Amino acid sequence: MRQPAHCHRIPPRPVFQEVRDVEADVPRHQNRPVMVVHGPEIFDSGEASWLIDRICPSRTIVAGVMARTAAEESCLTVEFQGEPPSSVIRKISDPVFLANHGKTVESGRVFGDIVASRLPMRGLVQVECSNRTVYVWDSGDRVLATTLSHLTGFELTRGVITCCGDMRERMIRGCIPGEPVYVNGIIIGRATAGTVVLRDRDGGGIEPVSGLSPKFHGLEKLGWRGTIDLTTAWCKSGSIRSAPPQHKEQQVQRGNVVVIDHCGHEIYQRVLHDCCGVLAIGDDTTAVCGHICAHRGIPVLGIVDGDRDTIVTESFAPGSVVVMAQGERDDDIGMEVASLARAVPVIWDEWVDLVLRVLKNRVMVVVDTRVKSRAVR
Repeated sequence: MRQPAHCHRIPPRPVFQEVRDVEADVPRHQNRPVMVVHGPEIFDSGEASWLIDRICPSRTIVAGVMARTAAEESCLTVEFQGEPPSSVIRKISDPVFLANHGKTVESGRVFGDIVASRLPMRGLVQVECSNRTVYVWDSGDRVLATTLSHLTGFELTRGVITCCGDMRERMIRGCIPGEPVYVNGIIIGRATAGTVVLRDRDGGGIEPVSGLSPKFHGLEKLGWRGTIDLTTAWCKSGSIRSAPPQHKEQQVQRGNVVVIDHCGHEIYQRVLHDCCGVLAIGDDTTAVCGHICAHRGIPVLGIVDGDRDTIVTESFAPGSVVVMAQGERDDDIGMEVASLARAVPVIWDEWVDLVLRVLKNRVMVVVDTRVKSRAVR
């Protein structure tokens, strides 16, 4: 496979201690294993590249949203699947392991616990770079884990699954008090403890049980999405990527406008080759879309109202504009603008000018990365 045309950098290699080669008496699989990678940090730090060099996996599959952005920028030959790691692993019959770098040592271990709990008949082997450990969860492949431990020099540790309890509840563990918590890309509050517990609410929606200072408008937005399956929902806390994206010049001047309304995690499923720009509704959605689209050269028109929770480094491709609602909600203005994004090709700059003329003084431009001669003052 050739490298993606939009890759821009190879991240620095991690500084690990010298590792020993696998001794002749260490049992090894005849088949090279598949590596399923989660999270952007493992790419941004260079650890994914280092693991590929050491282990030589038969395939490297990227699971998750922001991990894809970091992976595309790393110039590594990988595959992308927009599913949770457990779903990806469940479909693989060959030897397979999860590679991760948690934001803390504890959150890395907790993440492995969660994934392993969803693979009850298979178990899990996890290479956790935050503390240089290979975990064998439940009935995970110990021969594979031993081989990986010797190849990497990481400590081999047995993990015990602790995830269990009421199926109507979902625990988000490894939180740091004060950081934002989100479900399916929507911020629902801030953590007040190391574990946030959510519950299915009778009649639909979800409600916080403990560990969360709720953001009621976020819970309301989530409710607009209909029934949420907490067992499969994308739940996370903290920043979704700490490194800034690489930038690329605007690629498509004429094409379709994709509308992303408070669900930035869906952007890779929605943005196709004929997309000339993205309409992002909501503060955090705008930040996520801007970050992801920057390295693809896709401009964003963001509609915000100032309730951003800083879950990702803000960055925008050339041609992007962000406007702040004046005395109205971003949801209401966003839906009005979305009606202008018909399923017909437009010229992006002309369409943005049209939107600004329609909105007039109902919004204030707070970011404008268009050519200065065309920028709206």
